[in-house]
Amino acid sequence: MSAFNTYAIGTVVKITGTFTNSAGATVTPNTVRCKYKDPSGNLTSLTYGVDAALLKSDEDVYYVWISADEDGRWPYRFESEGAAGSLQTNKAAAESWFYVAISSFS
Repeated sequence: MSAFNTYAIGTVVKITGTFTNSAGATVTPNTVRCKYKDPSGNLTSLTYGVDAALLKSDEDVYYVWISADEDGRWPYRFESEGAAGSLQTNKAAAESWFYVAISSFS
């Protein structure tokens, strides 16, 4: 996940999640979800392969573009599940957030 960042209101922000094994190689879990909240507390939950807004690059980086139209803290989480029968494999989660600053021109 990316480190804390501050953006101007109206920016389209790319959030990313990458899943790796103990050797550091990227893996492709069976299920990948992304959840994020706007500063008002509205939750968006996306599942890769179901929701078109959750995408995957050729390098196995999962990402979502968010229209940051409200000032404040935007928390997000990427989580994965492994194959049936081996749920501990490729199962992970990480959380982060970004901040949207109010504009002097609003």
